[in-house]
Amino acid sequence: MSAVPESAGAEHGRRRVPVPEPAGRGSPEGPPPERNAGAEEAEREVSARRIADRVLSCPDVADLSRGPFGVVATYLPGGLVPGVAIRDDAIEIDIVARYGRPLPEVADLVRDAIGDLAAGRRVDVTIADVVRDDGERKE
Repeated sequence: MSAVPESAGAEHGRRRVPVPEPAGRGSPEGPPPERNAGAEEAEREVSARRIADRVLSCPDVADLSRGPFGVVATYLPGGLVPGVAIRDDAIEIDIVARYGRPLPEVADLVRDAIGDLAAGRRVDVTIADVVRDDGERKE
């Protein structure tokens, strides 16, 4: 029921134009439900760290990279997780690969390693650099 009087929107000889009621909390147009930002942030931190650990456990991954402009990271209070950026629709991972295995295979191994942590998101793997086993860059 609206708090607007029945005569609202009506003038002499004109058609009545209904005035919409304000949207409530459960309606599609209503305000979104409140989210616990602290819990969401803690979940993102755990996820980013777990993803980083899994990626680094791949034998063909030498390290994580923050990308060419240093933007691939999950920023958290008191620090960051470099090389892993968790977005709403995708997870971006930048790595330094070890020389030897074909790079598309390395990217597939990384995707497989974190598949259950992706929560249905697309996983984009970028290989920022390639190094030999002794840590030197492969030219």
